[in-house]
Amino acid sequence: MTTDSDHLAAVEEFAELRRSLDVGLARIDGHLALLAQRHDRMDRDLDDLAARVGALEHGRWPLPAVAALTAAGALAVAVWQVIGG
Repeated sequence: MTTDSDHLAAVEEFAELRRSLDVGLARIDGHLALLAQRHDRMDRDLDDLAARVGALEHGRWPLPAVAALTAAGALAVAVWQVIGG
């Protein structure tokens, strides 16, 4: 009888261990799914941000070119004033 009761106790303990393992694996799967969802959202946000930065860079004035045009205009006005009097 002792052997049967020990065997039943071992079977019950194994069943409990299996349930605990199943619950732990389900929880880990849930965490992994959440991390994957956050990763996908961050990828979309990063792509959106890159597109916005690209649009801003495309629409900005090139400051060196503006400075060169301003200097050329100032030089032309100065020469015109010297020649024209």
